[in-house]
Amino acid sequence: MFDREQRQITSEIQNILTEKNILHGDIEWNPIPFAGEWGISTSFFQIAAQVARQQRAEGTTPLLVPQLAAEIAKQVAQSLSLPAGFQRVEAVNGYLNLYFDPLEFTRRVVDTVLEQRDRFGWGEPKGKRILVEFSQPNTHKAFHVGHLRNVVLGDALCNILEAAGFEVIRANYINDTGLHVIKWLWNYQKYHAGEEPGEDKTRWMGDLYAEANKRLEENPELEAEVRQLYARWDRRDPEVMELWQKTRQWSLDGFDQIYAMLGVRFDHIFYDHELEKPGQELVEELIHKGIAIDERPEGPVIVRIDDLLGLKKETYRVLVVLRSDGTSLYATKDLPLAIKKFELFNPDLSVYVIDVRQSLYLQQIYKTIALMGHPDWAERCYHFSYEIVNLPGNVTIASREGTVVLLEDLVREARQRALEVVREKNPNLSAADMEEVARVVALGAIKYPMLARDATKIVTFDWKAALDFNGQAAPYIQYAHVRANSILRKMESPLPPSILPSHELHPTEIQLIDWISRIPAEVQRAAKEMRPLYLTNLAYELARAFNDFYAECPVLKADERTRTARLRLVAAGRQAIANLLKMLGIIPPEVM
Repeated sequence: MFDREQRQITSEIQNILTEKNILHGDIEWNPIPFAGEWGISTSFFQIAAQVARQQRAEGTTPLLVPQLAAEIAKQVAQSLSLPAGFQRVEAVNGYLNLYFDPLEFTRRVVDTVLEQRDRFGWGEPKGKRILVEFSQPNTHKAFHVGHLRNVVLGDALCNILEAAGFEVIRANYINDTGLHVIKWLWNYQKYHAGEEPGEDKTRWMGDLYAEANKRLEENPELEAEVRQLYARWDRRDPEVMELWQKTRQWSLDGFDQIYAMLGVRFDHIFYDHELEKPGQELVEELIHKGIAIDERPEGPVIVRIDDLLGLKKETYRVLVVLRSDGTSLYATKDLPLAIKKFELFNPDLSVYVIDVRQSLYLQQIYKTIALMGHPDWAERCYHFSYEIVNLPGNVTIASREGTVVLLEDLVREARQRALEVVREKNPNLSAADMEEVARVVALGAIKYPMLARDATKIVTFDWKAALDFNGQAAPYIQYAHVRANSILRKMESPLPPSILPSHELHPTEIQLIDWISRIPAEVQRAAKEMRPLYLTNLAYELARAFNDFYAECPVLKADERTRTARLRLVAAGRQAIANLLKMLGIIPPEVM
């Protein structure tokens, strides 16, 4: 907000230090923790340590570093002339604290938001590219709530990284081959030949997969038929391939419906079947180079990572890269996939949004890539891990057993519950508007719990908490946006121009301005630490501050100058809430 003045002050401090023959380097500024005033601070301890070293080298007994830092800060404070917009300067225990004029700070925060609009909170381009792989669904299986957290986290992470200034490539990896596909094809051929899915494709595909597992568990002798079908798949039998392609497309169409509903997009999609042959060829290369050990036919092909790294303590263990019968495993394809990402996009960072239970496995993949001669690529791989989603009662979701809450069911129930609340809160809305608001509220209610808990913590989905209009939930934040919008809709003229507030700021105004001002720095912190949680918390605090302001501060009935300043603050609050919600992948509604 005060970048130009901050650069001016920095230059003046450096001149003051030079005039006093004090060695100095860069001056670094940090915000002062908010306690009713806004400001910035810099420390002189590093400069004091340099002075002490110089004095010792000259044979002089120096003051202790804290005393030197305090003296330097005092001298600078006495010599510094403050530019417009700053209220006061103080030297405290080796720190130089500069405080903004609160009214000018308020104006600048509001003006910045309203000038930048939907780009407020966005950082300057960093010139770095990050590839984020997320979602990774299996064709021929259900898309359930457990998959949802991956998608929601991955999408929000991409949004946040992009807002922070990174070039982001959104990638998906679709598992369209493997034993689960063969089981599904076997069940379809034997019991459902000729049938086709209706509108709800993923539900139908998931039901047939669960049915296949149940049949095989009840009749283990049928496994022989599955193995025979797998052999035909390996030979690329035309009949099997035709059926696979047809049924695979049903799943892909279903996925597209789900991603469209969630508002999620991808820049590139990798497919499992594209990597099977390259993976098998890569395994042969690993054997040839002495990285992998071929124990076929008695055993699989393995990479003894700890031995190759010379580690005496078991750390990375053994990675199996091919089965004893020559068929592929996940690792067979994940190794060429990792390489392909760098060959195609050369990202500065390759992020994997994958279940925390795969942590060791991914470390094995990264270490194997390094052993293959690509240590730089391995260092640029990052596992963004997350925990599972449980049903109420701590029932773990598993598509194999069919203990799933399908995404379509979750959204349908959320919309119904949201619709009941919308009817109660705003009965004058048209039926079509009510349905649209219910859709937006439902999706927000579903997504927010996935983001509002630390990614490494288990989420147990709870309806009461998810649809809470008075607590830490998306509907509460969305409702704050709607309240701001309702005030602005009542204006009889366009938003007034920039104004320096002339009234004494109410504590709720100060709190609201403070939360808005934190957004750019929090976006950078969330991106740096890859923690969307920071923005879910900030969005809630911002909504709470706006609701407090809404309850305490008259806007349309205030005197003209106060009304103008508060109308602009309302507009800035609405924009700030909308921007945070969008970064989280949640739609800010106009009415509720």
